[in-house]
Amino acid sequence: MTPLKIGACLAPHEIAAHRDWLFDADRDLELQGFSQHADLTTDFEDRIAAANTALDGFQGRIGIHGPFEGLDMDNKDPELRPLITARFLKALEAADRVGARQMVLHSPYDRWYAYNRLNNPDYAEKKLALVHDIMVPVVQAAEQAGIILVIENIVDIDPATRREMVASFNSDAIAVSIDTGHAHLARRMAGAPPVDYFVRDAGDHLRHVHLQDVDGHADRHWAPGEGEIHWQEVFRALSDCTSEPHLVLELRRKSDIPQGFAYLKGLGLVV
Repeated sequence: MTPLKIGACLAPHEIAAHRDWLFDADRDLELQGFSQHADLTTDFEDRIAAANTALDGFQGRIGIHGPFEGLDMDNKDPELRPLITARFLKALEAADRVGARQMVLHSPYDRWYAYNRLNNPDYAEKKLALVHDIMVPVVQAAEQAGIILVIENIVDIDPATRREMVASFNSDAIAVSIDTGHAHLARRMAGAPPVDYFVRDAGDHLRHVHLQDVDGHADRHWAPGEGEIHWQEVFRALSDCTSEPHLVLELRRKSDIPQGFAYLKGLGLVV
């Protein structure tokens, strides 16, 4: 198994502390700081300027985490759906202006959906129609900009559901993201498959991975090695993936990035 190169998720003001590690190896970088209301409205130009300053000289692959709080991709309110589309489009503009070629958005699927999918007629079809109503303009804009939307599992139980939603757009501008901690939580809380199954199910739809460890109780965002995830098997699955996903440590304490990297490197999984 060939070790894989990994990077990290950082806000622009946090990049300097990890600059040599990131820049010298052209690692993947996911920019945080474009997900809140102010980030995409009153503070928009300041956020763009700060990101571009921090990225000066960077040659690695860049993504951003898009907005998510209160912005359900399957919102049922016809007056709110256009507002959600507009917020996603503004985040796409931010991605383009900082040179990002990926944007992370959150999955609309949860345990309620998994348990009730066949309980009501056309439930799955109606939910997907709402997703398309919000997302078709965003996918089209991403196609034009050359940016890939990657849909992250939050409380998804069945990894195939999100993969099928992505495939329903028939576009190279939307793909699958996996958060390893969220997948493990779904396993412990609701009987989802293990993390490596999420990876293998995604196959070549997989273009992005958040690497974080958990204890099975809460969304800890610990450094790999501090929780329960079986990292060797996760990376065996990743090594079989030919779509070259962005691989980024998404840790609560950014000071733990060296620790998480060292742990995975010690297992011979990363470089």
